[in-house]
Amino acid sequence: MIVRRYLDEDDELAQHLTHQLNTPMGWPEDGGLNTEHVAKIASAAACDVSYNQAANGHLVDLFAALPLPGTPEGDEFWGSLRDVGGLAAWNIVPANAGGPFFDYLINGNEGGIASRVLSFLGGLEDKQRDDVAKVIGGALGQDTFVEGGRYLGKLWLRDAETTAWHVLLASRRTHETADDRKRFLEAWGNA
Repeated sequence: MIVRRYLDEDDELAQHLTHQLNTPMGWPEDGGLNTEHVAKIASAAACDVSYNQAANGHLVDLFAALPLPGTPEGDEFWGSLRDVGGLAAWNIVPANAGGPFFDYLINGNEGGIASRVLSFLGGLEDKQRDDVAKVIGGALGQDTFVEGGRYLGKLWLRDAETTAWHVLLASRRTHETADDRKRFLEAWGNA
C-alpha cells in the first residue's frame, strides 16, 4: 500500500475535514493528535482495508457463482471438480474446506482463503486445469452467463488466481515491506 505522505488543501480528505467538520488541518494547535494526523491515519486505513475487503469480497462472489454445496447441482458439481482436480481440489472442495473456508474472512484471516485458492490452482497439472475449467465453465454456462463452457471456466480460474494473489500481496504489512518500497523508489528514482 502506498499512501500519500503529505496532505494539502487540495486533498479530498483534507477538504472534507476542513469544510464539512470545520476542523483546520493543524487543529488543535497544542494537541498531540491533530486533524492532519487523523487524516493520515484514515487515509492509510482506508486504502489497506478497502483493498483487502474488495479482493476478498470478489473471491466470495466468484465462489457464489458456482453451484451451492448441499444441493443436487452442487453435489454433482463439487464431486466432478474433485474428480478432475485430484488432490489439488481438496484445497477448496466443501467436503474438506467446509464452513470454516469462508469463516476465515469473518475472523480476520484474509489470506486463509486466498492461500487455499492458490494452492488449488498451483497444484493442477495443465490437463487438470483444462478439465477443471470445463467443469466450472459448464456450471457457469447453465446460469445467467453466456454460453462458453471451457472459456468461462478459464475466465473464472484466471480471475480467482489473480484475486487470490492480490489478497496475499495486500496482506503484506507496511513494517514488512517498508525497506523494499524504499529501495524500489530509490532505484527507480535513480534510473
